[in-house]
Amino acid sequence: MRLTLSTTLNAPVGRVWAHVQQPALLRFVAAPLQTFEPLRPATWPARWAAGEYVVHVRVLGVRLSGTHCISVSFPDPDTMRGRERFELHDHGHGRLARTWNHDIIVQALPDGRTRYTDRVEVRAGLFTPFVWAYAQVFYRHRQRRWRQLVRQAFRGL
Repeated sequence: MRLTLSTTLNAPVGRVWAHVQQPALLRFVAAPLQTFEPLRPATWPARWAAGEYVVHVRVLGVRLSGTHCISVSFPDPDTMRGRERFELHDHGHGRLARTWNHDIIVQALPDGRTRYTDRVEVRAGLFTPFVWAYAQVFYRHRQRRWRQLVRQAFRGL
């Protein structure tokens, strides 16, 4: 099942993109609803690099069974001034959700703000409708936390 959510952030695309590339941003926008504990590698990098990151996931403090793999890639950006567009793709998978593909798309708007989009596809067998319903809540929460972070001038990371 798929889901696409967008919000407008009152910040320039370069600043938003710089934060998207930091695992600290993931931890901030997911909290307190969901947390991640790095396993491989054992600590978070300062910036995401293309590759795989194995984590334990907690939802409302309860650790989910098994591990989850965050598999990061970066498609080529569009850097034409005034229409910059950057993407981070996570082709994630784990024990519960066999597919958790998450694309983050940040795009410059003509007024200097940024359009931020989460595009998600989940597959979890018989549990797919439940995982998809949770994803609806989770990604709305993340975008709310993004807007809060921008209002606070990115303090708190």
